[in-house]
Amino acid sequence: MTQDERSGLQQLLDARYSDAPRLPEALATDDRLETMLARGSCRRFLDKPVPTELLDLISAAALAAPTKSDLQQRDIVLLRSADMRRRLAALVPGQAWVAEAPMLAVFCGNNRRQRLLHAWHGVPFANDHLDAFFNAATDAAIALGAFVAAAEALGLGCCPVSAIRNEARAVSDLLGLPEHVFPFAGLAIGYPANDPVIAKRLPLSVTCHTDRYSEDNLEAAVRSYDRDRAATQPYGSQRFPKTFGESPDYAWSDDKVRQYSVPERADFGDFVRAKGFSLD
Repeated sequence: MTQDERSGLQQLLDARYSDAPRLPEALATDDRLETMLARGSCRRFLDKPVPTELLDLISAAALAAPTKSDLQQRDIVLLRSADMRRRLAALVPGQAWVAEAPMLAVFCGNNRRQRLLHAWHGVPFANDHLDAFFNAATDAAIALGAFVAAAEALGLGCCPVSAIRNEARAVSDLLGLPEHVFPFAGLAIGYPANDPVIAKRLPLSVTCHTDRYSEDNLEAAVRSYDRDRAATQPYGSQRFPKTFGESPDYAWSDDKVRQYSVPERADFGDFVRAKGFSLD
């Protein structure tokens, strides 16, 4: 790797964080992190199908990711049928780009297999409480992250679709998910039509802690981050202007506060309980 290429990796770090670490000299010839540092959500795709064998390979890589106690409580549903993709996209109104993705997948938490193992062995399932749901959701999240990393390393673009949980029952019915299996998130997949935007992240001093959690100077750091985001990556529109008005200094924290100023997925707990989970 040339010095210019090494500087490029540092530029990716600097583009993401106001307090980015310096690239270690030992990594001067190592570009394995480049795809992860340069990544961004993709919502515009080329009209080009993703080969089946590539999706199978990426799924295998994703499901090789860590899983709690080797329980393997995560599944991937690849919507190879155009009709199924259309029907899933219809459950995510207001996000037209989902329908335009060449491939959609749904990542599921699956505690069902573990319970079936107990039934087959005649041993009671002794952990029917919140952790059973939490473990399956975590496994699904890990698999989703691994899938995105593998797909982007192979030149694909991805964007998670958490909005499928707005219609969790309908998505579950569409996919035929049985008791103790639930949709965690969707994922739009395809060849990107443009380079991804490197979204700035909160400073590492805010989100990466040493030995103990700390909120020292948190408000000041967030306000500084807000100013940087507003100046370099302004939002194209503001949420709920009829309620909040238009702010001349609209930034990340404004957007996130407005986003969660209205109820969202308040019935998800009822859905999860209906799937057979105890959340005690």
